[in-house]
Amino acid sequence: MSLNILLADDEPLARSRLRRLLGQCTEPAIGDVQEAASGEEALAHARAGSFDAALLDIHMPGMSGMALAAALRQLPAPPAVIFVTAHSEHAVDAFELEALDYLTKPVRAERLQAALLKVQRARPAPAPAPASEDDAQQWLHINDRGNVLRVPVRDVLYFKAELKYITVRTASARHLLDGSINQLETLYGERFLRVHRNALVARRAIRALLRSSDISEGEGWAVRLHGLDDELPVSRRQLAKVRAALDERKSEA
Repeated sequence: MSLNILLADDEPLARSRLRRLLGQCTEPAIGDVQEAASGEEALAHARAGSFDAALLDIHMPGMSGMALAAALRQLPAPPAVIFVTAHSEHAVDAFELEALDYLTKPVRAERLQAALLKVQRARPAPAPAPASEDDAQQWLHINDRGNVLRVPVRDVLYFKAELKYITVRTASARHLLDGSINQLETLYGERFLRVHRNALVARRAIRALLRSSDISEGEGWAVRLHGLDDELPVSRRQLAKVRAALDERKSEA
């Protein structure tokens, strides 16, 4: 994405040279560039528009670059400040205002580009586009060590709440998902059946209802699913619904 730049310098030649140097920048790309001959004019531009970086001279008539930087910090989305000045003695004050960089005139193109790369790196990453309702119905987006896995919902055999995460079980893998069983039931209630307070099973995968070999979690009953040897406990409250779903599966066979 390109950077929108605000230039503030009372000297037209200085603004012209900076604009020319910006034109030489290839990385990052430069978008809109607006110029201001005073701090007051620059602040008006900043309030009316949106800028990623502000290149500010320090000594300007009226509002100084330092005062302008302080005013820019109060904006809802302040631009990164880069001071561009002939006076090196203000560097300490500049960084106290959280300036991203401090360039002394005459500015070299590579030095300006390095400063703008800092701006690019400092920008927050754009939020991922929200999944459409149809996409959410078809895919689970699971964070796995910094990568995002897209797991087809049709492949999921059960969801089980364990501690702070949901175990997502397919025939070949287990994944951990942030969320809650209630949210998943709301999203996928037509395809998944609640068998316990902490578990949903795929209706299409129900194979058998049987006496549980381990009643420590359940209440004497468990469900077995096609493709798995796992037994998931069934609560007494959900027992009738599981029987009905199993009968439905048998009638469809």
